[in-house]
Amino acid sequence: MEFIVNAEKRDRKGTSSSRNIRREGMVPGIIYGSGTKEEAISLNKFEIAKHLESDSFYSQVLDISLDGKKQQVILRDIQRHPAKKEVLHMDFQRIRADQKINVTVPVNFVNEDIAPGVKVDGGVVSHLITELEVICLPGDIPENITVDLVELQIDKAIHLSELSLPKGVEITLLQHGAEDSDMAVVVIHKARAEEVEEEISAAPEASEVASDQKNDESNDKDKEPEE
Repeated sequence: MEFIVNAEKRDRKGTSSSRNIRREGMVPGIIYGSGTKEEAISLNKFEIAKHLESDSFYSQVLDISLDGKKQQVILRDIQRHPAKKEVLHMDFQRIRADQKINVTVPVNFVNEDIAPGVKVDGGVVSHLITELEVICLPGDIPENITVDLVELQIDKAIHLSELSLPKGVEITLLQHGAEDSDMAVVVIHKARAEEVEEEISAAPEASEVASDQKNDESNDKDKEPEE
């Protein structure tokens, strides 16, 4: 999916200037990297809001159109208002087609419902990692990393080293070589006994409460009013 972001150069900088820019319906931002001077820009907030609806916008190569020229970038940081659905600032990093970059992509879990540990043994799926930092050339950035649970058994996990990766893509954590870097991504575990017992006992308890309430109401009716 191709993303084109229209931007305008801005001379105004600082907190007060950024606040004024946002009042005008724009989002302040910067473009940096690739040995080129940092550029301050402003972006249309409605266009940005539309782009942000797509998960791919956060990890894919973007084209920023500035002064009639396009620059290839990736989104490096986004600041949001703590209480409102408002983007306060965005950072974009320039990229080169021949230079590998680190980028975070989402993890997509498939076939959970037919995994033997779920379908046969009634286990519960726990997602331990939902996004991964990978290293690759800009043209090889995947939209997501797919984790297939079709053969996953109860009390078993899928680790980073077991993932099927697109050509040219490597997981950053596995480059460190540490023994604990091969982390579990997803696991199917048995439902806790307490959960099962609670479900079984919930119905009788509810009936007892209802019965007690009825008895209380009946007793209240039998009482004679005091003079």
